[in-house]
Amino acid sequence: MGKIIAIANQKGGVGKTTTSINLAAALGVLEKKVLLIDADPQANASSGLGIDVESVEIGTYQILEHSNKPEESVVVTSAPNVWLIPAHIDLVAIEIELVDKENREYMLKQALSEIKEQYDYIIIDCAPSLGLLTLNALTAADSVVIPIQCEYFALEGLGKLLNTIKSVQKIHNPSLDIEGLLLTMYDSRLRLSNQVVEEVQKHFNNMVFSTIIQRNIKLSEAPSFGESIINYDATSKGATNYINLAEEIIKKNTI
Repeated sequence: MGKIIAIANQKGGVGKTTTSINLAAALGVLEKKVLLIDADPQANASSGLGIDVESVEIGTYQILEHSNKPEESVVVTSAPNVWLIPAHIDLVAIEIELVDKENREYMLKQALSEIKEQYDYIIIDCAPSLGLLTLNALTAADSVVIPIQCEYFALEGLGKLLNTIKSVQKIHNPSLDIEGLLLTMYDSRLRLSNQVVEEVQKHFNNMVFSTIIQRNIKLSEAPSFGESIINYDATSKGATNYINLAEEIIKKNTI
């Protein structure tokens, strides 16, 4: 099948990397073959799966530059059925280096075309910006998951992101679909959290995933051990939430 899903939102701290790592791990546990691509210069998806970022010699930078083939950059992770194309801080330079290149928005799409069919799902962890890196991810992707934090500024910037997605659909990738809006960091005790959920569900209706990611201390701890929440604590709320999300995505893509 080889479906490519970008996890994108230009706002930082909304749970993009947490979702990328744990959705990939949950899909892996459900016996799907998954490739996670770290397309963020902060490289948190790489370190969050136990990769020593300083030692990365071939990663997302090299495949965007087309100086290495994607299969040369793939590394094994501790999560079952999950492989990773890691990032390094040098990825921060790619925005400048791609500016003068022809078809600069299609660099990732071209690279992934060689390996797309080797995986059931390819998950791209996007940078918290709407720059060339994210544009490459959206151009390469079949769909996009948008994490939305259950806090006051949740909807701020969402319109801008949706406009960017419309532009990408119009100019670069007509088949790009919105996989769903994912509510994250939900705390049922807080009235504000419940208000944000109601607001998002009211405005976006069927675009919103049924699964809501709850605030969970284990989710915050897992990356410091270089593990997904499934490996770190399979009985936690966070693990259950991401398994539910993975099942929801599989069901949607099987219908």
